[in-house]
Amino acid sequence: MPDLAFSDPDLAALYDVLNPWRPCDDFYLGLVMPAASVLDVGCGTGALLRRAREEGHTGRLCGLDPAAAMLDRARVRTDVEWVLGDLGTAGWREEFDLAVMTGHAFQVLVGDDEVRAALAAVRAALAPGGRFAFETRNPAARAWERWTPDRAVGAVDGAGRPVRVSHAVEEASGGVVRFTETYTGPAWDRPRVSRSTLRFLGPEALADFLAGAGLAVEEQYGDWDRSPLTAASPEIVTVARRP
Repeated sequence: MPDLAFSDPDLAALYDVLNPWRPCDDFYLGLVMPAASVLDVGCGTGALLRRAREEGHTGRLCGLDPAAAMLDRARVRTDVEWVLGDLGTAGWREEFDLAVMTGHAFQVLVGDDEVRAALAAVRAALAPGGRFAFETRNPAARAWERWTPDRAVGAVDGAGRPVRVSHAVEEASGGVVRFTETYTGPAWDRPRVSRSTLRFLGPEALADFLAGAGLAVEEQYGDWDRSPLTAASPEIVTVARRP
């Protein structure tokens, strides 16, 4: 799920350029294709569900996102449900066989109450036996230490204009990281700055929250190749099931 900064149409137009199809998307697509009904929480521009339709998925596909500019781009495909909002406003009950949160969206849930409310809403949306798949960055890998301005990346937008993206951490404490993401380019009169806060939960804390929501961990990996989770793993990829 992209940061709400992507409610800016200029940044929404950059999202797919900065986030091309990757092994994580292949992982989720493999879960989506056999599921009869799928909810993508924080779907962004809808790349995953749009690809699923292109690959022949014939069931129900529903994307949920709070950023209107992102959904404007997703809606180029009209055979998918696109819903503006969040889990707190949706109110689905036992409607989906699979729910996913990609793009480290789970990490924007910073407070304990936010995590519990989101997981309760996901469980409610799942049919009995339904699965919930998501990933978080492994806190043991300390990814935020590499979010520094000297590691800026460049990209070219759809109009052929260069864009530079840099990160700077403002605070990292107690598993919560606050940072900025700055976008600059000659087409803009000023930089666009996004401020974000992410929570890094370890596997034990994740298991406790999931159990509290009535979801049982079924599979857990340390990366997209389904390798075991270790202290050196970059990700915590979790598939949980509603009993």
